[in-house]
Amino acid sequence: MRLSTKGRYAMVAMTALALAENGGYTNLVNISKQQNISITYLEQLFMKLKKANLITASRGPSGGYKLAKSPDEIRILRILEAVEEPMNALETGAGVSGGSSGTKAQSLANRLWEGLSAQVYVYLHGIRLSDIINNDLAPCPAVPDILNIYDSNEHKDLS
Repeated sequence: MRLSTKGRYAMVAMTALALAENGGYTNLVNISKQQNISITYLEQLFMKLKKANLITASRGPSGGYKLAKSPDEIRILRILEAVEEPMNALETGAGVSGGSSGTKAQSLANRLWEGLSAQVYVYLHGIRLSDIINNDLAPCPAVPDILNIYDSNEHKDLS
């Protein structure tokens, strides 16, 4: 299980859309410039997000993209699933089919990965886009000061 740039960029783009929400549409060019993500890459991600009914699109001079639902209704797991991020620690590797093949040791060790997959699923299902934009995520108790929130537009730490 590994979060790729698809998942990371989809999260950044959806967060940017949620922060820009003012009832209007946001142009992909603006998101691309602000977030330093290739416009071509964003277009590919937004096709998948649109297909998953997470965003809507409008053509024309005042067109662009906006969230299809309120940030309270969008779970992070849905965003990652929409861009085909696997949330399964058993996705690859020896003995992935558990008890039906592989060795006993592989099957027993897979219980660890099954549990990890379940924890990741539950965690990501429990977080909404609104939790991200409102900075409502509790810091990890093991490393509470690992990340600070920085806004380059305001040049200050927002933690």
